[in-house]
Amino acid sequence: MAKKLVIKVTAGTDAPERCSQAFTVAAVAAASGVEVSLWLTGESAWFALPDRAADFELPHSAPLPDLLDSILAGGRVTLCTQCAARRDITEKDVLEGVRIAGAQVFVQEAMADGAQALVY
Repeated sequence: MAKKLVIKVTAGTDAPERCSQAFTVAAVAAASGVEVSLWLTGESAWFALPDRAADFELPHSAPLPDLLDSILAGGRVTLCTQCAARRDITEKDVLEGVRIAGAQVFVQEAMADGAQALVY
């Protein structure tokens, strides 16, 4: 089993099933004791902001705020630097526990010994 799971989610409300799948996999992995790093990129960047996950709806899926809370409690959530800049999101805007970092950090995490990376 991978020691670390790095998940990059590029979808938000524009592709709700793909978005929900990424958050669900991350939350289940974190609950299972896997070290999880969830990267918010593209349209999922908005979920780094308070209350944005509450606006997300997808029938027959777990509520996004609950998934995000469990990921933050048991893993790490990172907002892409460029994605944040394009949306005028700064460190002071994001949820507590969300960091902003760039591609170099993503590559380091994804290439770490024992890491597995997924992109949604």
